[in-house]
Amino acid sequence: MSVSLGEWLNDESPTSRSQARFSSIYHGWIEFKANRLALLGLIILIVLVLVAAFAPLLSPHDPFEQNLANRLAPLGTDGHVFGTDSLGRDILSRLIYGSRITLYIVGLVALIAPVAGLFIGTVAGYIGGWVDIVLMRFTDIFLAFPRLVLALAFVAALGAGIENAVLAIALTAWPPYARIARAETLSIRRSDYISAVKLQGAGALRIITRHIWPLCIASLVVRITLDMAGIILAAAGLGFLGLGARPPSPEWGAMIAEGRRFILDFWWVATIPGIAIFIVSLAFNLLGDGLRDLLDPKSGGAS
Repeated sequence: MSVSLGEWLNDESPTSRSQARFSSIYHGWIEFKANRLALLGLIILIVLVLVAAFAPLLSPHDPFEQNLANRLAPLGTDGHVFGTDSLGRDILSRLIYGSRITLYIVGLVALIAPVAGLFIGTVAGYIGGWVDIVLMRFTDIFLAFPRLVLALAFVAALGAGIENAVLAIALTAWPPYARIARAETLSIRRSDYISAVKLQGAGALRIITRHIWPLCIASLVVRITLDMAGIILAAAGLGFLGLGARPPSPEWGAMIAEGRRFILDFWWVATIPGIAIFIVSLAFNLLGDGLRDLLDPKSGGAS
């Protein structure tokens, strides 16, 4: 007798690990989908990824093409939906290509900062003693400075550029992940599960990487998603100050800086990229709230 996919996923007595895993993912998706705001955030981010991936096809103009005869054109003028900037470049095209830079920064920081924080936090929490004291005091030093100020200091030392901006943001973003990972490790290191693994002869490195890290992933994923808005704002702040992507790269923060001189008479030059930053940041926050309700049991579910 054949069983439908829905019945297979809703089976309360799974017969294999794969069935249990897919069933958990399916029910998690159903719960996530019920949160309309989180689903909206996910849709916005999917659209952002598609726009960045197909930028050459979606861009109506060359984002670097200058036309001084058509500078500061209003919205809808001569095929420029969002108008042009002070050099006559199409703002919509620069927004589309700027989404690539935003995703590039967010993606690299999301790969570097959580991994560094996870390693430091789990090592400190599991080993304890003077290792924990040294690593946590080192973490506290980074937490003592405002993130943007510390990022500015790193960029000033490393030099302007998008790669250095990514590195600077990552170096200032890892401490919260270390704190979360340490707290998770302290709560599970003396559990019966870890004791059983020790009796099997597993060493500290294997316990940390194979048994503690997977248990910390859910909390870190929630924190990463909620931090994306701050990362985008930090990158835009560096770009606004001329320390991020170098001209003529269509970075959203640099676009706002370029348009601030005309904010009263030609408001769209700075306002349009500002709205783009606001929408993407809001989408990450909505998605992060939804994932927190779904993945963090301490939040009380989707209540």
